[in-house]
Amino acid sequence: MSRIQPGKPPHQRGKIPAQNPPADENLVFSFRHLDLISNPKFSIKRCKDGYLQKFLERLKTLNTITVRDFRENKSKSFRSHTHDWSSTTERGGFSFLNDQLRALPGWQFEISSNEHGRIHGFLIDRTFFVVWIDPDHLLYS
Repeated sequence: MSRIQPGKPPHQRGKIPAQNPPADENLVFSFRHLDLISNPKFSIKRCKDGYLQKFLERLKTLNTITVRDFRENKSKSFRSHTHDWSSTTERGGFSFLNDQLRALPGWQFEISSNEHGRIHGFLIDRTFFVVWIDPDHLLYS
């Protein structure tokens, strides 16, 4: 049995919090579950010159919007939406993650229209956990 540690956020206490994000708080990013090596489709080697700059610019922009705006895709400029894994090339979703994390909806947003592909991950509270970078938009065939 794990002890509750009040000073730590829920995901560091061994339990994933309920999907009830603070809608009016700004989105933040984590790379704790970033996977750059297990699937060659999402390897950093696929990124072309200029990708890192575009990627960081997009994160900076998205860091200024609220969780609600991200979830509802109010701007349409970043095309955020959840995944229907059955219509992707990775039907098992983020299969290397534990059961609790795999049960969360997968999300994506675009870096720029088509040229730099998509970023895939999941949301817990106001944090978007980046899992895969997809510069060639290979999650969907």
